[in-house]
Order: sequence, then structure tokens, then C-alpha cells
Amino acid sequence: MWSFHRKESLLQSGALQGWTDWHCHILPGVDDGIPQMESALKALHAYAEMGIREVWLTPHIMEDVPNTTEKLRARFEQLKAACQEPLQLHLAAENMLDNLFEERLEANDLLPLNDNHLLVETSYFNPPYNFWGILERIQSKGYYPLLAHPERYVYMEDKEYGKLKDMGVALQLNLPSLCGLYGIHAQKKALKLLKQGAYQRCGSDLHRLSPIQAVFSEKRFDKKTLTMVRELCKYPGD
Repeated sequence: MWSFHRKESLLQSGALQGWTDWHCHILPGVDDGIPQMESALKALHAYAEMGIREVWLTPHIMEDVPNTTEKLRARFEQLKAACQEPLQLHLAAENMLDNLFEERLEANDLLPLNDNHLLVETSYFNPPYNFWGILERIQSKGYYPLLAHPERYVYMEDKEYGKLKDMGVALQLNLPSLCGLYGIHAQKKALKLLKQGAYQRCGSDLHRLSPIQAVFSEKRFDKKTLTMVRELCKYPGD
């Protein structure tokens, strides 16, 4: 019988079995994520051992990290050729809403997720100029904005989350936020949004393997929270 005070980890709970990680920085040597092919392969091996099924590699594209579509596709093919794990690997990008993004959007030079969602982010402290207008332009181009780790934006509160919902902007939870990796403020906001059913996708936002393995192994979740996490982790359509 489940004790009221009993806690489990994400790994113990089985929530990651068959999970699709919609956001990670495992593609090696292209941003501030994993730097080398060997480390990327080690991370993917750990993913397979955790029971993860699919991985979306979402390297940064921003003015400070101006990755090109061609460069990322070439590196992705190298990783796929080297990976021997039973994982489905896909390439997309995490797009900072800056001037470079505006140029790429206008040129339709983008790497969306397979359902035409664009994974986008902003500064943690301030929204970009004309934030809401940019989201509308994304939609006018036939894409669906998927806002990465909204619980980490200090400028966002209930009003902003409500407006995003009204606009049809999807939200992506960083699972480590629930584990406290980014501090108590982000953790509380993540739990609140999870309870509200505000998230449509979740990801690891993995930049290095060890901290993600550590927080996924921590016994910190009660039964109710784990039930919500399992539902969110289910592959859409399962």
C-alpha cells in the first residue's frame, strides 16, 4: 500500500518508459550542450537504459549561436550513423525569439518538430520586443509555437500564461524544473502549471548527462504528482 509520505523518483516510477524527450542539447559540438560525439553517445546509451523511446535533438539557434540548418543536419547525420541504441532520433531546434529568428522565419529556414511546432524561447528575465506579435507571425506562417520551459521565465505569471493559452501557444515543461534543478521559484511554478494541465510536451533540456541522471534518480515525488507526470510523458496518440 502507498504510504502518504512515500516518495519515488522519476526513474523508479516508470514515467520515463517509452517517453519522448522533446527538448535536449545532445547534438554534439554545436552549442552550449554536449561538446563531443563520445559524450553524446554516452548520453543516448543512458537514455536507452532509462527506457526512453524517442529523442528530439534541439540545438540552440540565436544571434550568439547562429547555427545554420545545413550545419545542424550534417552533424545530425553523423550522430545517427554513430548511434547504436534502439532510439528514434529526430532533429529540430530551440529558437531564441530574436532578430535572427525573424530573418529565418521570413525565409522559412526553420527546423520544426514533426507536427509543425516550433520550439521557441526568450530571455529568462525579459520578453523580446513585440513578443505577442512574434507569436502571431509564427502562427500566420502555418507553424505552432511551443514555448520552452515557461516556468523558468521570471517575467511570466498567471496573466501571461492565460494569454498564451488563449492564443493557442503550447507549453513545454522541463522535467528537471519539477526536481528543483533551477531553483524553488521555477519548481513551484512548474508544479502549479502541471496541476492546471497547462503543459502539452515535456523535455529534459539536457546539456550535461550527470545532473539530469541525478535529479531523475531523486526520491521526491508523491503519487499524485507522478500520475500527472506520467500522463504528460505519454507519447501523443498513445
